[in-house]
Amino acid sequence: MTFQVWGWRREASQLWAWVPDAEGGRRAAMPRRTPATKDPTAVERANLLNMAKLSIKGLIESALSFGRTLDSDYPPLQQFFVVMEHCLKHGLKVRKSFLSYNKTIWGPLELVEKLYPEAEEIGASVRDLPGLKTPLGRARAWLRLALMQKKMADYLRCLIIQRDLLSEFYEYHALMMEEEGAVIVGLLVGLNVIDANLCVKGEDLDSQVGVIDFSMYLKNEEDIGNKERNVQIAAILDQKNYVEELNRQLNSTVSSLHSRVDSLEKSNTKLIEELAIAKNNIIKLQEENHQLRSENKLILMKTQQHLEVTKVDVETELQTYKHSRQGLDEMYNEARRQLRDESQLRQDVENELAVQVSMKHEIELAMKLLEKDIHEKQDTLIGLRQQLEEVKAINIEMYQKLQGSEADLKEKNEITARLEEKTNKITAAMRQLEQRLQQAEKAQMDTEDEDKKYLQECQSKFDGLQKQISQKEKQLVQLETDLKIEKEWRQTLQEDLQKEKDTLSHLRNETQQIISLKKEFLHLQDENHQLKKIYHEQEQALQELGNKLSESKLKIEDIKEANKALQGLVWLKDKEATHCKLCEKEFSLSKRKHHCRNCGEIFCNACSDNELPLPSSPKPVRVCDSCHALLIQRCSSNLP
Repeated sequence: MTFQVWGWRREASQLWAWVPDAEGGRRAAMPRRTPATKDPTAVERANLLNMAKLSIKGLIESALSFGRTLDSDYPPLQQFFVVMEHCLKHGLKVRKSFLSYNKTIWGPLELVEKLYPEAEEIGASVRDLPGLKTPLGRARAWLRLALMQKKMADYLRCLIIQRDLLSEFYEYHALMMEEEGAVIVGLLVGLNVIDANLCVKGEDLDSQVGVIDFSMYLKNEEDIGNKERNVQIAAILDQKNYVEELNRQLNSTVSSLHSRVDSLEKSNTKLIEELAIAKNNIIKLQEENHQLRSENKLILMKTQQHLEVTKVDVETELQTYKHSRQGLDEMYNEARRQLRDESQLRQDVENELAVQVSMKHEIELAMKLLEKDIHEKQDTLIGLRQQLEEVKAINIEMYQKLQGSEADLKEKNEITARLEEKTNKITAAMRQLEQRLQQAEKAQMDTEDEDKKYLQECQSKFDGLQKQISQKEKQLVQLETDLKIEKEWRQTLQEDLQKEKDTLSHLRNETQQIISLKKEFLHLQDENHQLKKIYHEQEQALQELGNKLSESKLKIEDIKEANKALQGLVWLKDKEATHCKLCEKEFSLSKRKHHCRNCGEIFCNACSDNELPLPSSPKPVRVCDSCHALLIQRCSSNLP
């Protein structure tokens, strides 16, 4: 069973390999026995690692000897991309889709955008390319753009670190999951020395066949002898290509300037047409303005006449209303006076009734107090009688004791005398109290008679007041009927006033319409002034465009002169220069040679560390200090 493994041939337990010979080339070695225990995937990884080392080393050496930027047709660069494609394909998991099996390297490369934010530009530009249809074509374009950015090693290092994410796309024994992937990423750092200018848009990356060409890595004796000739031919071809690119870029700039001139002439004609249309619009607006003015004058005359007529009518109606209102006000004032007088009389009668009622309450309170005093005095009399009975009992006891003891008679006599005096006083007080009771009873009888007389008088007065109140109520009913009549009359007058107000509001609306028409007229005047300003501005813009056209013609002549001067420039060979042209320092391994992309001379890094976009390349390229100053001066002089 025989099968091919990326340029390596394996038969059962035999492995063919390329072995370096004594002359520095490569030759096919005899098949050797591999131990039965060795893993075939480990052998594949080792072979791919060796191929990556050879391709990267050969690319760096050839690019340094080549001495200029590499393009997409450079064979070592093509082989490098093929080897990288095989390295990335090793151990890829097969993803099943609805129609077929999918196995591409675009999936892991898309992860770089999430892990490394600077890679978002590459991903977006790859997706925007119109010619790419397959994921493999997008992956190839991504590798080319990463090499031009000199960040392929950084991007792949981010992928190798995140092995958890890579395990979704690769098997556990894949090259990117093992140590060989880290070694290849370390080798890719050396590619940062190379300058590459690759055109991705024009290439058919979808249908390219990735086959490794081992003949590039085998050296022959004829190759060693013809190396110098190839270098000379390459230098001549570089000079030729440089001059052709300059001519091509200058022709493109001249054609672009011609197209700009044509576009400016077209825009000029369009502006002239727009000016003519604007003038016609201005004339129409002026005619409409005159018509509106005449209509506005007629409307003002009509409204003034109508206002004068309405003013006269309103004044007459106001005078009649004032006269009728004066009579009504006099009637209302008289009725109001009568109501006030009657209300005052009623209040006086009510006050008198309140006073009499309060007097009656006071008399009743006095009677109650007298009754309380009588009851208290009767209680005191009962108490005194009890005391008399006790005194009598005491006297009986004293008499009995007098019989028993003669010694105490004198003292008891004295006590009895005192008690008799007290009894005399009590009897006198009793008599006085009885007299007072008789007097109080007489006064109570008198007050009862007076109350009866007073109540009879109050009832007679109350009947008279009720009669007066009934008469006043009749008068109030008559006054209320009169007031209703007056209210109806007022309502009719208010309705007339409302009608007059409606007419006035209608007149005000008409006046507001007249004012709005005036505002519209003023707005049209403002628009007329603005159109005049736009007309003047467009005339100034046309003048400026004429000046710019003259300036662009002068620039075209300057570019033609510069093209004639640049045709004499020559791309200097590496062997011809041993010292820097500006600082005149000798070149060595540490002080390398660099070509100025503008003049073609060779300088050191310090004297050519400037970058500017040139007509030959839109991207910034290396330029010497003198060309840098000259180009900046030319750009500043071209600026307005």
